[in-house]
Amino acid sequence: MSTATAAHARFGTHDITITSPEMGELRDSSDAAGDLAVLRRRLADDGYLMLRGFHDRDEVLAARRAMMAEFHRQQPAGFRPGSDPLDGLVQPGAGGSFGGGSAVSRLPEFLRVVEGRRPFDFFTGLLGGPAVTFDFKWARLVAPGDQTGAHYDSVYMGRGTTRLFTTWNALGDLPYEMGPLALVPGSHTLPGYQKVRDTYGRMDVDRDRVDGWFENDPLRVTQAYGGQWATAEFRAGDVLIFGMNIMHASLLNTSDRYRLTADTRYQREGDPIDERWIGKAPKGHYAWFSEPEKIRKMEAMRQEWGV
Repeated sequence: MSTATAAHARFGTHDITITSPEMGELRDSSDAAGDLAVLRRRLADDGYLMLRGFHDRDEVLAARRAMMAEFHRQQPAGFRPGSDPLDGLVQPGAGGSFGGGSAVSRLPEFLRVVEGRRPFDFFTGLLGGPAVTFDFKWARLVAPGDQTGAHYDSVYMGRGTTRLFTTWNALGDLPYEMGPLALVPGSHTLPGYQKVRDTYGRMDVDRDRVDGWFENDPLRVTQAYGGQWATAEFRAGDVLIFGMNIMHASLLNTSDRYRLTADTRYQREGDPIDERWIGKAPKGHYAWFSEPEKIRKMEAMRQEWGV
């Protein structure tokens, strides 16, 4: 994965060096995996936890095989002919990122990982009471040339408790060139982001019909509001856990393979929960793109907010 030489990646429209003023490295909290007091303090201070080997690697790889097989069944033209779908090799010129819907996110091999004892035990301890997860799961197959812009998760799922946490699950080994996640440590409390939290952070994409991404070019975020982006290379079974108002994005996938990840949400049982993401058939985003012409562009909204 990493080497002694400087690592380079593509972030937005920029070629960057890892461990530079633009991009640092995420703190590995695996050393404190059994100390809830330390983990709670780091989560409060940094806004995230990176935990290596959180899931059983063999179970993750079994989930990966089942999910890739289903993605291949749905989109065979996207995979390189004659290759093993497990490898995620993309047919040149095809690509195309997609989520796969419930056929992928309800596979038993996948649920064995994200609804297994490990995540529930962990969040029950972290939250001080029994934990629950959204019924809706976000399985993502990201093609070469794709990336995710800078955003908060609150604009997509902010109708319940504020003590809701995203777990970004690496469902394969993810070197920098495959476009892993990056975030701005401390951006949930940094003073420079206060107005962003008070405006953009209070939006709801279904209610307000706004773009979800705050900024397509992530480096503009830290240039304007402070902080430093941080990322890491991940292995199958590693996770990144963070709250609803942490600014995050992904690096560009510059490889020749699909990046397979999933993001799942956990909160304490009994706390208010966003009704869009629970039940046998969660309704999800019911209004966001129902009338695309009415969606307000984020650039115009930011001018209106003065951020």
